[in-house]
Amino acid sequence: MAAKPQDQEFVEFVVKSIVNNPNDVKVDRKVDEMGVLLTVRVNAEDMGALIGRAGSTARALRGLTRIIGLRNNARVNLKIEEPEGSTRKPVERDDAGKKDVDKVVEDLKL
Repeated sequence: MAAKPQDQEFVEFVVKSIVNNPNDVKVDRKVDEMGVLLTVRVNAEDMGALIGRAGSTARALRGLTRIIGLRNNARVNLKIEEPEGSTRKPVERDDAGKKDVDKVVEDLKL
């Protein structure tokens, strides 16, 4: 088995250090003309810890990943895949990509 690339190994180490179920962490690496894409999958229970309050942890991890890429003269992006069975509800949007005004008013229960 070949050694994992440095960027993939780094992201896997950091994510495993953050989550409660490190054995469920999977980091896939794909290289194309746009650069390197690292896709992270974690246990559904660990999504909150990985994303952090207001996305702060995910933003920091993406920043570190880009720095690793810069050191290796490559463009490295990080994608966090939402696990199956997620309890997050998708936001309903109209054709313009904005929330429907009637839906927002209904949610407010005015």
